[in-house]
Amino acid sequence: MRILILGGTGEARALAGALVEAGHAVTTSLAGRTSDPRLPDGGLRVGGFGGIPGLCAYLRAGSFDYLVDATHPYAGLISINAVAASQSTGIPLLRLMRPEWPEPAEAPWLRAASTEAAAALLPSGARALLSTGHTGLKTFLERDDCSFLVRVIEPPAEAMPAHANLLLDRPPYTLAGETALMQREAVTHLVSKNSGGSQTAAKLDAVRDLGIAVVMIDRPAYGPAHEVGTVQEALAALHSEASRR
Repeated sequence: MRILILGGTGEARALAGALVEAGHAVTTSLAGRTSDPRLPDGGLRVGGFGGIPGLCAYLRAGSFDYLVDATHPYAGLISINAVAASQSTGIPLLRLMRPEWPEPAEAPWLRAASTEAAAALLPSGARALLSTGHTGLKTFLERDDCSFLVRVIEPPAEAMPAHANLLLDRPPYTLAGETALMQREAVTHLVSKNSGGSQTAAKLDAVRDLGIAVVMIDRPAYGPAHEVGTVQEALAALHSEASRR
């Protein structure tokens, strides 16, 4: 089959590699927001499509048999566009989205539906580790009654105000490293998206051990799709489809 993967995650790279090895013609699309990304096997395109019409045109021009959304759980518009493009073109959509982290019963999170709601949940005087990426960063930094440690992979466009410090770092993270960081920075709150996966899960173990409060931003709803949680499940679904052709 000819398969277009909307990628940018470790799962997308693993899926592309397995599909190429199985003999499928795979193209992975990357948004291009991260410099020096790890590249997948198979074909590659970088950059936006130009909304739903552009994605539809690309799918038709490439004669793709399947569309796979293996982007980050908070990728946003591209995942919404994937649903619409699948419905418009009739090309089946498979969504590969890693499972959420479970909320510990003994240490419940403060839940927020948006970055604005998450920022509002922080009490005055909080020292928050922000692990939410670039999206909505300005909303948090407007809280000048709090202080922030902003951890991102790429430097943000905006300069950090006096009540925020920038930490450029790339996962995976370890429990020992996360614990030491939070103790050294006197962190009182962790603000996170429920991204799931093992690469950044150590922060949740660290805050549990240290008794630090967690503000968790819920995942958005992206619309109907055949959704699986692992690369193995995605391969099974695609191989099943290929066997019917």
